[in-house]
Amino acid sequence: MRVLPRATVWNRWSRLLPCYSTPWSATSVNARLFHLETRVGAVRPGLLADLVAVEGDPSADISALRRVTLVMKGGRIVRR
Repeated sequence: MRVLPRATVWNRWSRLLPCYSTPWSATSVNARLFHLETRVGAVRPGLLADLVAVEGDPSADISALRRVTLVMKGGRIVRR
């Protein structure tokens, strides 16, 4: 098995996926798939959520996900 550098993997995925589908697929689709939609899969009161804030709009430009400005895990800021 060949291991690819992270940048190579990123470049391949960013060309394959429509930019609007990536965040959506990573949240609500997986929550439904695993029957966890009452616990996770959206950002709303009462649900568990880890958040990543980026500079830009990932729905218009997937490369915005490379410009992380804030990470929250379990309600706590873990990176600024």
